[in-house]
Amino acid sequence: MLDLEDVEAARERVDQTARDTPLEYSHTYTAMTDAEIHLKLENFQRTGAFKIRGATNRIATLSEDEKARGVVTASAGNHAQGVALAATRIGVDSTIVMPDHAPTAKVKATRNYGGEVVLDGVDYDAAAERAHEIERERGLTYVHAFDDEAVMAGQGTIGLEIVEDCPEVDTVVVPIGGGGLISGIAAAVKGLDPSIRVIGVQAEGASSAAPSLEKGERVTIDSVETIADGIATRSIGDRTFEHIREYVDEVVTVSDAEIAVTMVYLLERSKTLVEGAGAVGLAATIFERFDYADGEVIVPLLSGGNVDMNTLTTVILRGLVEMGRYLKIRTVLKDRPGALEDLLSIFSRHDPNIYSIHHDRTSREIELSDAEVEIELEMRGHDHVDALLGDLREAGYEVEEVM
Repeated sequence: MLDLEDVEAARERVDQTARDTPLEYSHTYTAMTDAEIHLKLENFQRTGAFKIRGATNRIATLSEDEKARGVVTASAGNHAQGVALAATRIGVDSTIVMPDHAPTAKVKATRNYGGEVVLDGVDYDAAAERAHEIERERGLTYVHAFDDEAVMAGQGTIGLEIVEDCPEVDTVVVPIGGGGLISGIAAAVKGLDPSIRVIGVQAEGASSAAPSLEKGERVTIDSVETIADGIATRSIGDRTFEHIREYVDEVVTVSDAEIAVTMVYLLERSKTLVEGAGAVGLAATIFERFDYADGEVIVPLLSGGNVDMNTLTTVILRGLVEMGRYLKIRTVLKDRPGALEDLLSIFSRHDPNIYSIHHDRTSREIELSDAEVEIELEMRGHDHVDALLGDLREAGYEVEEVM
């Protein structure tokens, strides 16, 4: 089992490449939760995520023969960048297998760091199968994304920094994908202070840790579906399962809607860009997925900020919908003069900001005497949305919320 000494030994190697990232008190989330919230900003790390720590520590422990042959790994994106940069820095060739639909930004960044990228598989687990084939074909050394004690120890250096920068911490909240991050952090913080609580968080669409703990053995789910691509794994690792069972106090899940809302909060309130996987710890705190006391000192880890811009647009829109800040509706009017004016007179009483109106007479789903209208609106919250929709339906309009 990994312990505090292993993490401390990793720190000297990790510090050669990784940054000691900021830990900042947040007035915003403290006010929202009544706890005392400090954010560990690992999204400011080199390569944009924590993975550079574990990759650096693992590659630093390679033998000269292993360095000469090169390394291979599988990754949804952040580990890919960490391995590529860490390997390139010491002149080691790296091959990284990423899922077919890995975010474009992460693929480009991995190549820019010097890695050879192979796109293969529908998710991380499928990409890992291909990576192991390449390992055997080329005689390369496999650098596991999470189920490796050197990788775990490298990630655990975050825990050392958290306790040093916030010695009064009561609870640390950490994302779980394969489990390497939380295994290392939990070993570090529990080694420093066993009273510190460690909470793990998975996305609902990729939740294998909690059922594994309940069953007492690793559980592999059939598929994953979440906007948090960085933690979209079908199972935790063999080694990480043992570490989670030993060191982690509780594992909870959050929905994609809660992740999206949290990403919007971070952009709007904190001026901080965080990817879906990086937002789950704060999401679990904001939406009270675990119990905590007023004034409890909580450190959610923002583990990464590598989000594809196309994905970000969708996530922001989804987050605004969930917050009642954006509304898109569809209704049917009689195709006659004044019908649209009558509809808009109801809107004027509520004063939303109208982004667009699309008027369609050609839809096959309506009568020839009708016209379909689709309207996009900026709203002020759920009460504003409910009041507008209520008045429209009371006036006899059949209104469909499109998003």
